Amino acid sequence: MPTPSARATRIHFTANAPVQGLAVAERRVEGSKGCVIFVHGALDRGGSFARLVRRLENFDAVVYDRRGYQGSRDLGPAGLAVHVDDLSKLIDREAERQPVILLGHSFGGLVTFGAALREPSNVQLVVNFESPLPWILRRESSRPALTDDARYEAERFFRRVVSTKAWDRLSEHQRESRRLDGPALLRDLATVQRTKAPFDLSTLRVPATYAYGDGVLADYYRALAAELVKVNPSIETEELEHANHDAHLKNPDQLAAIVQRRWDQVCASV
Repeated sequence: MPTPSARATRIHFTANAPVQGLAVAERRVEGSKGCVIFVHGALDRGGSFARLVRRLENFDAVVYDRRGYQGSRDLGPAGLAVHVDDLSKLIDREAERQPVILLGHSFGGLVTFGAALREPSNVQLVVNFESPLPWILRRESSRPALTDDARYEAERFFRRVVSTKAWDRLSEHQRESRRLDGPALLRDLATVQRTKAPFDLSTLRVPATYAYGDGVLADYYRALAAELVKVNPSIETEELEHANHDAHLKNPDQLAAIVQRRWDQVCASV
């Protein structure tokens, strides 16, 4: 694991976010190669990228809580188009000074793909991990249908995606914080349950990598990756060893290596 660079500042929240009410944090480094903007998935927050940020010590980093989540909860839940609007404003701010890389985890990858399609001249690279693309390949599920009880669905989602043991280890304050993110979670889940494509990935011209782990859902993601390449042959796919959906937490070295390698391939001359 790399040691933190003396040239880097610690990640901190900024008061001059381009979207009023959006909780945005940044880490600036001297001589930055570019800026990586991280976009989190459902029932998550920008802070979950901290380990990955530390490993990309030669890049500026911007993380944020999407609308409806944590520090941006007061903005209320939003649909995909509004999340893309927010990210576009962050991109515009960074693109004035340096190249921009987008990294999306899970639902965050829908936001990064949408923004890259909207602003291809301002985005140099997209790296997404296990983002749901149900209009390309739907994943069959026997789970019960969603209810309109946001608090219940937040707890159920956490227990399923993380684990019941992890939920049980949370303090009551931490559990309540997750439950309060329930309305935003329901909006995200409603988006990914639709089979109509929100955008056309065949028209994506920004270099992109779609990564996935070799864990419990590897067969599905391998099939999805194959279908994605049929839609757009320019999209690179990569399987991470010993990785599950929480790779941004448990496999940050591998994800950082993808960003660095792809930067060297397609962006270093920018």
